[in-house]
Amino acid sequence: MMWLAQFALLVTSLVQPSLQQDGNSTAPFPSATYPNATSPNPAASVDASFSPPYYPSPWGTGAGEWASAYAKAKAFVSQLTLTEKVNLTTGVGWQSERCVGQNGAIPRLGFRSMCLQDSPVGVRDTDYNSVFPAGVNVAATFDRGLAYARGQAMGSEHQMKGTDVQLGPVAGPLGRAPEGGRNWEGFSPDPVLTGILFAQTVQGIQSAGVIACGKHYIANEQEHFRQATEAASYGYDISDAVSANIDDVTMHELYLWPFADAVRAGVASIMCSYNQVNNSYACQNSHTINYLLKGELDFQGFLVSDWQGQHSGVGSALAGLDLTMPGDTLFNSGQSYWGPNLTVAVLNGTIPQWRLDDMAVRIIAAWYYVGRDKTSIPINFDSWTLDTYGYQHFFAKEGYTLINEHVDVRQEHANLIRQIGSASTVLLKNTNNALPLTGKERSTAVFGEDAGSNPYGPNGCPDRGCDNGTLGMAWGSGSANFPYLVTPETAIQNEVLSNHGVFQSITNDYAAMQIQQLASQASVAIVFANADSGEGYISVDGNEGDRNNITLWKGGDVLIQNVSALCNNTIVVIHSTGPVLLGNYSSNPNITAILWAGVPGEQSGNSIADILYGRVNPGAKLPFTLAETREDYGTDLLYIPNNGKAAPQTPFTEGVFIDYRALDRAGVTPAYEFGYGLSYTTFSYSNLQVKTILGMNGTYTPTTGSTPPAPTYGTIANNTADYQFPANLTYVPYYIYPYLNSTDLKTAANSSDYGDNSDVPPNSQNSSSQPLLPAGGAPGGNPELYDVLYEVTATITNTGGIAGEEVPQLYISLGGPYDPKVVLRNFERLSIQPGTSATFTADITRRDLSNWDTVAQNWAISSYPKTIYVGSSSRKLPLTATLS
Repeated sequence: MMWLAQFALLVTSLVQPSLQQDGNSTAPFPSATYPNATSPNPAASVDASFSPPYYPSPWGTGAGEWASAYAKAKAFVSQLTLTEKVNLTTGVGWQSERCVGQNGAIPRLGFRSMCLQDSPVGVRDTDYNSVFPAGVNVAATFDRGLAYARGQAMGSEHQMKGTDVQLGPVAGPLGRAPEGGRNWEGFSPDPVLTGILFAQTVQGIQSAGVIACGKHYIANEQEHFRQATEAASYGYDISDAVSANIDDVTMHELYLWPFADAVRAGVASIMCSYNQVNNSYACQNSHTINYLLKGELDFQGFLVSDWQGQHSGVGSALAGLDLTMPGDTLFNSGQSYWGPNLTVAVLNGTIPQWRLDDMAVRIIAAWYYVGRDKTSIPINFDSWTLDTYGYQHFFAKEGYTLINEHVDVRQEHANLIRQIGSASTVLLKNTNNALPLTGKERSTAVFGEDAGSNPYGPNGCPDRGCDNGTLGMAWGSGSANFPYLVTPETAIQNEVLSNHGVFQSITNDYAAMQIQQLASQASVAIVFANADSGEGYISVDGNEGDRNNITLWKGGDVLIQNVSALCNNTIVVIHSTGPVLLGNYSSNPNITAILWAGVPGEQSGNSIADILYGRVNPGAKLPFTLAETREDYGTDLLYIPNNGKAAPQTPFTEGVFIDYRALDRAGVTPAYEFGYGLSYTTFSYSNLQVKTILGMNGTYTPTTGSTPPAPTYGTIANNTADYQFPANLTYVPYYIYPYLNSTDLKTAANSSDYGDNSDVPPNSQNSSSQPLLPAGGAPGGNPELYDVLYEVTATITNTGGIAGEEVPQLYISLGGPYDPKVVLRNFERLSIQPGTSATFTADITRRDLSNWDTVAQNWAISSYPKTIYVGSSSRKLPLTATLS
C-alpha cells in the first residue's frame, strides 16, 4: 500500500530541524549599525547571509481580540486524539480532495476538512465567480474603503463556494524590482501603502466569515529560482531555492512593515514563501517565524506553508510552521514530512506535545475567530475539473460523485469591479484637455491587441498563461476564471455607436498597412498596449514568471509610434502588471493623453470607457514610479544562478532604497513619480496645521515580562497500537494519513539513524515561561508604537469646474543621513465638489517617526529633525512643517 512508503523519507525529514544555516549565533539578526556606518548605503556592508536561530516557537495566548476564539479552540483541541491533531496540521495531498488544499477532517466531532483556495482576485478553478481587479489596481485607488469592499466581496464569494481560507491578500512580493512576476498580486513597493490596504483587505475578507491568508512571508521578491525543482524545468541546476539576504533594518522598515499591519488587523493565517531568507528556508526559518512573526508581532493565527514550500519535518515544526500544504512532499508523491512522521515525532518526544497542541489551537482559533462555526457551508465546487460529476479524490480516481454544483456567487459585484477599475486608472498626461471624449468625435479608431479578445476565449490559456487579447488578468495561481471579459474594443464601440458615430478597430499589432491607413483617417486614435507577468511555473514568450524587461510587449512601442506619427490626437492606454518604460510619450505632441489602467479584471472595457468618456473623473495615483530607464530603479532581479549549483544569492544591498526612495537618493528625475495622477479638474493645497497629541517627548515603554508556560490540551497515549491504520477506514491511494504502519516506532520511521536527535536545536523543546520581546507585547507589535503623536490637517480645494477626487499624501523626512529623502506615512482619498474645499486629516504615530534600532531590538525616534510634507505626489509637496 502506498501509505506504507511514507516512512521511506530520510531521517533529516523526520527528526532534524532546519539545517539551512539557521545556525548557532546569538546575534539577533544581521544588522546595519547606522551611526557608525561609512557606506552611503549601510545595509550594503552587512553580511546578511546567515539566519540566527530563535527557539522555542512562541505558543499562542489568545492576545488582543483573540481571547474568545482561543477559549473555544482550547476546549475543542482538548478533546482530540494524537492522530486527530496531526490531521489538522497536515494536508491530505495534491488533488486528493476538491480544493487546492485541504487538511484532514475530524468526523468524530463533525469537523469537516478545511478548504484552502486561491486566489487574491477571486475564487480560482471554478465557475460563476467574479474576477476582481488586481492588488496593484487597489493600490492605485489609494482608497481604504474600496480595499475593504473588494475584500468583503471576495470573501463573500469564497464563503458561498464553501471555502474556509482565501489564499490572499498579498504583501510579498512587496515589489523590490519592477520586473517581479507577481508584483501585481500585491499592492505597491511602498510598505505603508501596502500595509494599509493589505490590512483593509484582510478585514474585508474576514468580515464575510472567511479566513484571510496573508502571503507570501517573507522577501519573496522574484520568481526565478524560488524552487529548485521548478528551476530544473528551465534547465538550471541548483540544489536549493534562492536566498534573499536582508539586514535587520531593511527587514523591519520595509518587508515586515505591512505584515505587522495585517497582524494588528487580525489576519488569521499567513503563508510562508518558497525562497530562503538569509540562507534558511522561509517555512523553517526560526528567526523570521519564531522571533519576528510569532514573537515580535505576536501573531495568534496559524502559519501555513506555500504548496511544496516545506523542506523538513521536525525542523519546520520546531521553527514554527503550523500547517503544511498540500501535505505531500512533492505533488502526488504519497509521502509527507508530517502526517505519520509527525505522529512518530510526537510519540518519541522529538516534537513536544505542547508544540503540536499549539499548531492545532492556532488553526482552530482562526476558524472560530472569523466565525466559521456560523458561516461554514459544504464545499460545492471542484478545483480539478468543471464537470458536474467526477471523482472526489481526483488523482486517485476514487469516489465518483457530484463534485460541482455550479453555484453562482457573483451577486452584484460587477458594479464594484467596474468602480475599482475606473477608480484605479491613472491619468498621466492630458494635453489641452484632450480627455474626456464626448463620444461624438467624427471618427474613433481603436488599435492594439490589448483592446480586443483572446481568440481562445478569456479562459483559453490555463491559469491565464498567455498574453492574448486585453490584459484583464495576469497569470499563475493568483488568477481566476472569467465569467466574461468586457474588452475595451467592445465598450468603446458601444459608446460611439450610442452616439451614432463612426468606429473602426484593428487588434493585430502587426497589420502595418491597415494601421497606417486607419490612423491617418481618425479624429481620435486610442492605442492599447500591455506588459504581462505571472508566477514562475508558467513561461510566456520566454518570461519565466518575472518579466525580462520593462518594455511593452508585442511591439507595443512600435504600434504607438506608428499611430501617433499619423494622428495628432493619439490617446495611449497601458495595461501592465507594473512599471513600464514610456520613452518620449510624455513629450510627444501627437500623444495627447496617457492612461495607466493596470490589471482591471472582468469589467476592464467598461472601466476604461467610464474614464475616457468622463462618466468618472480620474483620481487614481501611481502606486510605483515610472522611471526613464530600467537602471534608475537601482535594483534588479537575479536571472542567472550566481553560486554554482548551490542556492543562488540575492543580497538586498540597496536596503530600504527601492522605487521612489532610490530615485530620490540618486537625484534622478522619473517620467512620472510615485503618487502622481491627474484629474479632469484641478486642486490647490493650503492651511497645513499640526496638532500635538502626545508629541515625541512622550514615553515609549519596551515590553517586559514573560509568557506563561506552554500549555498542553488533553493527553496523548503512548500505546502505538492506538495509531495503526483503522480497519474500518477505506484506504485512498496517495492520500496523506496520520497513521503508523508498525507498532514499533523505529520500524515505522524506517530510518537508519532513528533516535539521533543531536541536531535538534537547543531550547526548541523548552516549555517554560519565555521573556517577551521589547518590540512585542500585542498583535502587530508594541501597542505604544501605534500611539498618535501628531494630527495633521490641510485644506484641499477643487479649483476647477467639475467634481473630482484627490488623494493628498503625507510624507515625512526622518532626518537621518541614511534615511530616504521622504517616506509616505498616510493618505486619504477625498471627493470634492467644484469651488469647495475638504479637510485632509492624517495621524502620525510613534511608529511613523521611528527607525529600527538593531542593538536595542526595538523602534526608536532619532534625534534628527523631522519634517512633514503634504502634497499630491512624492515630488509635488507644497505644504511643509517641522515637528518640534
